[in-house]
Amino acid sequence: MTNWKLPWEGGCRCGRVRLRVTAPPLVTMACHCTGCQRMSSSAYSLSAAIPSAGFEVTKGEPVRGGLHGDEVHHFFCGHCMTWMFTRVPGMDFFVNVRPTMLDDTSWYRPFIETYTKEKLPWATTPATYSYETVPAFEDYEQLMKEYAEATQAFLG
Repeated sequence: MTNWKLPWEGGCRCGRVRLRVTAPPLVTMACHCTGCQRMSSSAYSLSAAIPSAGFEVTKGEPVRGGLHGDEVHHFFCGHCMTWMFTRVPGMDFFVNVRPTMLDDTSWYRPFIETYTKEKLPWATTPATYSYETVPAFEDYEQLMKEYAEATQAFLG
């Protein structure tokens, strides 16, 4: 893909933790689950699945927060407590970055939305695909392919 204008820089609200993205997203999402609603203090959370090799923390030391189980690891700034990114153990090929942490968010649009069965009745997104929970694991390859095609058309 072209015209992504990488790398992207970003950081938490207070600026003590900074990050860099050097690879385009595999797919973008909005999650309506009640856990994301509570962690983001909003109707849904936004994320961009960035290939792990294209993501790095360049300043500061994020801390684990949110749930402390084995399924997901949420990372925050230890000072301002901004939720910055999520890693899923066993799925180390990507990092779910909160795109609102990036200095430039003009490119962002959720491609899929998940957990619509828990969404607030008035919450809408421009997502192309909606799922009551999450897509089947085997569907992600096709979704990533379609996302790449759609963003190529958008970016030119």
